Amino acid sequence: MKSLSLLVIIILSFTLSSCNNTQEQNPKPNIIYILADDLGYGELGCYGQEKIETPAIDKLTESGMMFTQHYSGAPVCAPSRCVLLTGKHSGHAFIRGNHEWGERGDVWSYTEMIQNPELEGQYPLPEGTVTIGTLLQDAGYKTAIVGKWGLGAPRSTGIPNKQGFDFFFGYNCQRQAHTYNPVHLWKNTERVFTGNDTIPPGTKLPDGSDPYDESSYSDFWLDVYSPDMMFEEITSFINENKDNPFFLYWATTIPHLALQAPPEWVDHYVEKFGDEEPYTGDKGYFPNRYPHAAYAGMVSYLDNQVGLLVKHLKDLGLYENTLIIFTSDNGPSYTGGTDSPWFNSAGIFDDEDGRVKGYVYEGGIRVPMIASWPGMISAGSSTDHISAFWDVLPTLSDISGAKNPDNIDGISFLPTLLGQDEQEKHDYLYWEFPAYQGQQAVRMGKWKAVRKNIFNGNMKIELYDLEKDPTESNNIAGDHSEILVRMDSIMKAAHEPAELERFKFKELGDK
Repeated sequence: MKSLSLLVIIILSFTLSSCNNTQEQNPKPNIIYILADDLGYGELGCYGQEKIETPAIDKLTESGMMFTQHYSGAPVCAPSRCVLLTGKHSGHAFIRGNHEWGERGDVWSYTEMIQNPELEGQYPLPEGTVTIGTLLQDAGYKTAIVGKWGLGAPRSTGIPNKQGFDFFFGYNCQRQAHTYNPVHLWKNTERVFTGNDTIPPGTKLPDGSDPYDESSYSDFWLDVYSPDMMFEEITSFINENKDNPFFLYWATTIPHLALQAPPEWVDHYVEKFGDEEPYTGDKGYFPNRYPHAAYAGMVSYLDNQVGLLVKHLKDLGLYENTLIIFTSDNGPSYTGGTDSPWFNSAGIFDDEDGRVKGYVYEGGIRVPMIASWPGMISAGSSTDHISAFWDVLPTLSDISGAKNPDNIDGISFLPTLLGQDEQEKHDYLYWEFPAYQGQQAVRMGKWKAVRKNIFNGNMKIELYDLEKDPTESNNIAGDHSEILVRMDSIMKAAHEPAELERFKFKELGDK
């Protein structure tokens, strides 16, 4: 891998020799990793979406590479991000599920969190954790995360500034991120108050309200929209570091619930979709008069921001020396007013409840991924290379010249990005998820194994042939006993007991 990193730097230096002065001073590429939140495999135009407009993100595929078999680290937020940042799959990662650290007090009270920031945030990554941020800092990069963190409460060992990031702006706590009109966000270790007088997430329509009257929803949209604030910080970070190599982890909260989109985007899609039934809040988060229009508007708003980001890089002369990766942390949601079947959010996979977010079926963990790097990645290319979030750390290490830790599970996919033939491949990919009744999954070639309801005593393994059955509709476990034995062996070998009690599988022998 060291020789590959050296080769990349040599190629970069040659490629960039004809570029502007800023790029000549900065032979290492800038890296921007954009992580959408709950964006399904089928919610981008380039992946087959027909209702939501995403021209800017689609354009990244025209200049770069589309991955068709890329997987998230887990089927929900925090563990997926832990896997991403540490390069360890969920059988080895420290955070393996959402852990709200409830022993601190009433952590689910939005108003209590505002009064006491000690109640914000999730269980923290330990001090000394090696992350993408720490590796790239050591390689000479300025590092930033803008968006949602979810891996360590304020004043804990897990805050971004103690986990490899020079700059942080956004939501420390994923529960706080259940509104796009928050009372405050965090800038490094200090709260920044927005001026919003936010009502708590989960608030319903006032008694006696007419759900078909738009004015009934006025409390659920305020002037200060957190994605606007975060994008301003993104452009400021880039401006301040245009003469240095930088790594920007843009962990946008879009399109995670609640349904809150700028009015102009809602109007755009109401005109496109026509009238619809309101969402009154019976499945959590906030009610919304036009739920389809709001959801589509959120995705298109993000798409527009991606377009503005690319334009900003071009205006600064940085675009040619920047790798942009766009992906999502897990599959689409099934609650809070979303309508995954209507949008065909999971694309070619099953998008019903029980098969998307929260589950290790393809709709919950197969995610879109696009990589754009002018002059380095072939424009308009695609790959069926099987990869996952734990591969991102070694890939960025190779690109930056950083040294990989010894105890990671990832394999660099840099050769795939560069169109080279010597791409190393995984023997298998493994997931475990200690929630939703306990789950395990293995991807091995065309085969996919799923074990669910472990906490209820089930140890049977479902088996699917993804080439013939991408929707995982036909369990063929009874026809392939030898494959089942191999899958069971992998599930045993890839799992090691979690350090935290909350994530242990007693049914797998954890003590």
